[in-house]
Amino acid sequence: MGIFDLIPKRKQVEEEQEQVKTLDERIVDKIRLVYDPEIPVNVYEMGLIYKVDLDEAARKVDIEMTLTSPQCPEAERIPVDIKNRVEELDEIDTTDVNIVWEPMWTPEAMSEEARLELGFF
Repeated sequence: MGIFDLIPKRKQVEEEQEQVKTLDERIVDKIRLVYDPEIPVNVYEMGLIYKVDLDEAARKVDIEMTLTSPQCPEAERIPVDIKNRVEELDEIDTTDVNIVWEPMWTPEAMSEEARLELGFF
C-alpha cells in the first residue's frame, strides 16, 4: 500500500468527521474562513463575532459582530463574506449579519491562538 492509496481513506474519514459535527459547529467553521485581509487571523478568533443565533426550523442564522474600528475599510465586505460562507451550508437559507459597536472590541477579545499569532504575548 502506497501513500496515494491512503488519500481516499483520509477523505472518507474527513467526511465522516464533518457529519458528526453539529450545525452550530459547522456554522462556526464557515465563519472561521473569513479574514480581514490586513490581519492574518480569522474574524472568529479575533473575537469579532459576538453572537450566533440559529433557528433550525426557519433555516436562518442571525449573527452579531463588530469590527476592530469603525473606520475599517473592509466593513462592507466582511459581513457579506460571512453571510455567503454560512449560506453555503445546505441547512441554511438565510443569514443576517449585523454590525454592532457595543461592547467595543479590544484585543482582549482575541483567542489565545490569535494573540500568539499576532505577537500579543
